[in-house]
Amino acid sequence: MLHPGDSISAGRRLLYVVLLGALTALGPFTIDLYLPAFPLLEADFDTTAAAIQLTLTGTMLGFGLGQLLVGPLSDAVGRRIPLIAVTAVHVLASVAAALAPDLVSLAAIRVLMGAGAAAGGVVAMAIVRDLFGGKRLVVMLSRLALVTGVAPVVAPLLGSWLLLVMPWRGIFVVLAVYGAVMLVATLVFIPETLPRDRRSAGGGLTVRERYRSVLSDRVFLGVLIIGGMVFSGLFSYLSASSFLFQNSYGFDPQQYGVLFAVNSLGLVLGVQTASRLAARFGPQWVLAFATAALAISAIAIIVADQLSLGLWGTIVPLFVFMTSCGFSFPCVQVLALDRHPRAAGTAASLLGAVNFGVAGMVSPLVGAISGDAAITATTMASVMAGCALIGVVGLWAVVRPRSVRELSP
Repeated sequence: MLHPGDSISAGRRLLYVVLLGALTALGPFTIDLYLPAFPLLEADFDTTAAAIQLTLTGTMLGFGLGQLLVGPLSDAVGRRIPLIAVTAVHVLASVAAALAPDLVSLAAIRVLMGAGAAAGGVVAMAIVRDLFGGKRLVVMLSRLALVTGVAPVVAPLLGSWLLLVMPWRGIFVVLAVYGAVMLVATLVFIPETLPRDRRSAGGGLTVRERYRSVLSDRVFLGVLIIGGMVFSGLFSYLSASSFLFQNSYGFDPQQYGVLFAVNSLGLVLGVQTASRLAARFGPQWVLAFATAALAISAIAIIVADQLSLGLWGTIVPLFVFMTSCGFSFPCVQVLALDRHPRAAGTAASLLGAVNFGVAGMVSPLVGAISGDAAITATTMASVMAGCALIGVVGLWAVVRPRSVRELSP
């Protein structure tokens, strides 16, 4: 056996995939489940679309900062304690959000909700790296990447359905229940996977050594750039899409949700295809294809909008963009974690913090560029295209695909 997970039965691996996937999804669901309610929040609080988008920004920034705390902490004391503690914070913050009296209170609570949801994704990736390596790591991480990619797309669909039977505050009650279920599942089913001798207190790498090991890795730094830009492009679309499709194209919340369901098929296709191609050809070469496709499809949306090609001119290249995001997610995670088995929590936390933190700062640019005018496909896709082009530069100038070593068996 090369790795501890090689001795785990297929049934147990499936259980890990389901539970760790659900934990990973807690973050994206916390961020995106209420997106269809943005116009309702705008009317309820009598404010602007840009102000409502700031609640999304606060959540993503909290999520990024929370990961910076949870990742190194999980390397120092083990995986279970940080996971349990921070998930409990998420449950309490979700209840508070459901009771928020004004937009300022809601924005502040959303920061805490984001921080509380941070443990799931970071610790899930770290647990997978504790157990697996090489090509099996690609397969396991592709399952988590599928959740990471699909959850932000499926969440608005579920949110639109929830709005049929409850007010927008009920969405936060649903998130509180989800968090509580994950808390119980962690207590019952998730074991400790980090041996004592690999923790800081047991003679493992110190926090400073862990950060030094990952931040001195050129490939890891390049992956941070690519991951941050892919997520920024994705969340630029997510933060603007409810206004674009409901206000400009006349969608109702349910039609808007169906659009996200269709795009989720592209993400599933991209993630599952990428996991197979990455194991065969190398994740760096799959990223070369994916980043180029991201840039081309975003530019195509701008061109189609300027030529007044209508709805189909937006949604067809948008499907290609979302599929390309799916190709990117597992490759970014594999390149980040495969190289740092002794600092998996720290590497995962930095990757997650940059992905969501940078996306939180970039995605409001769509609203800022639009100003008081309605959000258009051109303004949305301009930010998406800029992010994609930076990702292309990060791959070829920093990662340098030809210099990346092959995956171990």
